[in-house]
Amino acid sequence: MALFNFFYTLHVLASVVWVGGMFFAWMILRPVAAATLEGPTRLGLWAGIFPRFFAWVWLCLLTLPISGVAMLHLRYHGFDGAPRYVQAMMGLYVVMAALFLRVQGLQLPELRRAVDAQDWTRGAAAMTRIRRLVGINLLIGLAVIALASARPWF
Repeated sequence: MALFNFFYTLHVLASVVWVGGMFFAWMILRPVAAATLEGPTRLGLWAGIFPRFFAWVWLCLLTLPISGVAMLHLRYHGFDGAPRYVQAMMGLYVVMAALFLRVQGLQLPELRRAVDAQDWTRGAAAMTRIRRLVGINLLIGLAVIALASARPWF
C-alpha cells in the first residue's frame, strides 16, 4: 500500500501544479495584467511566463500517466478492472495533453515570433488563441479533479 500512496501523491501533486497553474494564470494573473499593462508589455510578459510554466507542465505530462498507470495496476490489476471514472479521467488526460501540445507547438512559437518582430496585432491574435485553449484545458482539468474527488461508480 505504501507504493500506491507514493504514486497517488505524485499524481495529486502533478494535477495541482498543472491545473492550479492554469487557474492562477486565467483567474488572477490575466485580469491584473490586462488592467495594468500596455499590450506590448503584457505580450512580452506572457511570452516569458509560458516557457517557464510549460517546463512544469511537461513534468506533469510525464508524471500523470506514469503514476496513473502504476496506481491502475496496483489497485485494479489493470485497465479492465478499473472503474469507468478512471477510464474517463484517462481519456480527458489525452484531450488535455493534445490541447497543451497545440499551444506549445503552434501558438507559443507564433506569440514569440510576433513579440520578437514587435507585431502586436499578430501577437494579440496568438494570445487570444492561447487564452481560449488554456481556458478549455482549465475547464477540463477542473472536471477531472471533480470526477476524481467524487469517484462515481459508473
